[in-house]
Amino acid sequence: MPSAARTGGAVAEPERFATEPAADDGERTIIGFFCRECAYAAADATGNARVPLPTTVRSVLVPCTGRVGPLHVMSALAEGADGVFLAGCLEGQCHYREGNLSALDRIAFVQRLLESVGVERERVQMFTMSAADSPRFVAATKRMHATISALPRLERR
Repeated sequence: MPSAARTGGAVAEPERFATEPAADDGERTIIGFFCRECAYAAADATGNARVPLPTTVRSVLVPCTGRVGPLHVMSALAEGADGVFLAGCLEGQCHYREGNLSALDRIAFVQRLLESVGVERERVQMFTMSAADSPRFVAATKRMHATISALPRLERR
């Protein structure tokens, strides 16, 4: 994957986050790609309110979820993540016009790809929210954590 320096910082390197050691209690690693305009703002509001979140999620700030391609998602899984989710603007309200709609299509593509090789499609999901909707961000994060915790560890060969 290209480094963030060569891509102008558009997308961070998910493998850097995925390969960090998991928590001592055997928790999984989940990579969350958060759009700057809505999801990251909701995450920031959640942090400012000191709402507890699962420690399994590693966040990656992106300008728009439309910038996250299937290769980013698959690379995160290949490099150690047990699950990946994108969190972006509400449908029809993307700050980059249709980026979140492209991301929804890409996530559906990756889910079909995972199913075709025998991997649970639930490992990859997308959630939409507004910048002021920190409860929705919390719910998405907890839902993803619960989903991945219920699945067996992702086998890598």
